[in-house]
Amino acid sequence: MIKELAKYIKQYKKDAILTPIFVIGEVVMEVVIPFLMAKIIDVGIQNSDLNYIFKIGIVLVISAFLSLAFGMLSGRYAAKASAGFAKNLRQGMFYNIQNYSFTNIDKFSTSSLVTRLTTDVTNVQQAFQMIIRILVRAPIMLIFAFFMVFSINTTLAWIFVFTMPVLAVVLFFIAITAHPYFEKVFKKYDTLNRVVGENLNAIRVVKAYNREEHEEEKFGKVNNEVYNLFKKAEKIVAFNGPAMQLAIYTCILLLSWIGAKLIVGGTMQTGELSSIITYAWQILSSLMMISFVFVMIIIAQSSAERIIEVLEEESTIKNKENPVKEVKDGSISFKDVSFQYDDARAEDELPLEDINIDIKSGETIGIIGGTGSSKSTIVNLIPRLYDVIRGSIKVGGVDVKDYDIETLRNEVAVVLQKNVLFSGTIKENLRWGNKNATDEEIVRACKLAQADGFIQEFPDKYDTVLDQGGTNVSGGQKQRICIARALLKKPKILILDDSTSAVDTKTDALIRKAFREEIPNTTKIIIAQRISSIEDADRIIVLEDGKINGIGTSEELLKTNAIYQEVYESQKKGEDDSGENKE
Repeated sequence: MIKELAKYIKQYKKDAILTPIFVIGEVVMEVVIPFLMAKIIDVGIQNSDLNYIFKIGIVLVISAFLSLAFGMLSGRYAAKASAGFAKNLRQGMFYNIQNYSFTNIDKFSTSSLVTRLTTDVTNVQQAFQMIIRILVRAPIMLIFAFFMVFSINTTLAWIFVFTMPVLAVVLFFIAITAHPYFEKVFKKYDTLNRVVGENLNAIRVVKAYNREEHEEEKFGKVNNEVYNLFKKAEKIVAFNGPAMQLAIYTCILLLSWIGAKLIVGGTMQTGELSSIITYAWQILSSLMMISFVFVMIIIAQSSAERIIEVLEEESTIKNKENPVKEVKDGSISFKDVSFQYDDARAEDELPLEDINIDIKSGETIGIIGGTGSSKSTIVNLIPRLYDVIRGSIKVGGVDVKDYDIETLRNEVAVVLQKNVLFSGTIKENLRWGNKNATDEEIVRACKLAQADGFIQEFPDKYDTVLDQGGTNVSGGQKQRICIARALLKKPKILILDDSTSAVDTKTDALIRKAFREEIPNTTKIIIAQRISSIEDADRIIVLEDGKINGIGTSEELLKTNAIYQEVYESQKKGEDDSGENKE
């Protein structure tokens, strides 16, 4: 785990190395100061030697200033190293997530990934800063102070020898007892983030249904679970303070008692005892710092494990050696294709099974079927968002697994069922399809998608700023912007996954007409619930329970396919009834 995380220190290695070097300098100066004070008391004051006091005093002041300077430098470099380490961790996680296949993404919830990128990274950052600074300072201070105590008086030094093992056992017990609770609490953080995220994303629905109280109860429940777990963990960790205080004051008491006897007996001087008491504080405060870092490491350990899970997760979809980097045309072939989302599922529960389709380049294919018939699943396999478990899919005569992934996806544009727009201008969103698109190309794509008309009505036109998620445009407008964005890729295959559902039938017809006239060589696959959206397609595929129930033109399916006939009749009857009501 440490080895894996250490890779992300990268360009901040110099700062991470300089930090302990300056810490050592700070510790040396701090250890020298009590020794010099003892000399002033036992030699200078005892002999009334002002000259000696002055000389040692100057050295004492210089040591104090050097200690301050070293401390400031170690703090500066520690902050830079830890902040840089956290930046690299977040960057590494985020970049790796971008390479995930849909299968990988399905393993992690959105809330869990957000927690790992924020809270978990912060915990590891704090622990790292403490390790390179405090965890270096404390043991070195411990060793140096021990050496000084032993050099002054061996009898008093044995007090620390007996105290430390007892304290170490207590700290170890605290660590192993608290760790499981911290593991649980970070998992609950994922749930907390999920609840908050769902509420914020669906705030309009919550208010429309007056479900604020229900959401408050749901949040309160998970918030209390986080609180209770943290409380249990902190109750255990809280023993750390009293244990340290008991050790410190026991040592001071014994040092004062035995030291006083030694001074009375003439085997020890007052300055030596005062310096040993100072060293005692240094030794015991070092132990306290170690215990504090120990607690932070316990917390960070759980976070580090969760971060490494994200960093080590490898995409299930990878390029082969020497992949094909050119897609010849938009032809598509499914040969005995079967697919499942989870390998543990039974064979009789496959979302797709034995799919055989041959689509010519430039064809327009409609796909229709009931909810759960795997319409979206079948098109997700074409740009290799998922891999099949059996059979093969070919695009342009080449198996999709043989293509360079970036090349394949550049030639397959998908307008997903859930349309997503990003905060920024309309033009910036459109250039997601082609970052180098000219204004003329943007306007042409929007005209094809029937989006130019409403965009021109905005005061700022294509420079209109969209809110996050495009909440300041209607559902139909959002869909048309997403279609235009896909067209800017100039793909060989265009997939519309129920992406005109919020568009009126007239606009839908105009979009299809523009496709026929302006991009005849592009293969178009249209998933729709409305018969009118696919009625004029070259062929229509009817899906039922992950299997092909029928393929043909609208006229052919009206004669031969019961499912298509039923959908057609119900929708046409609905249109007729609507017309009669209007009259």
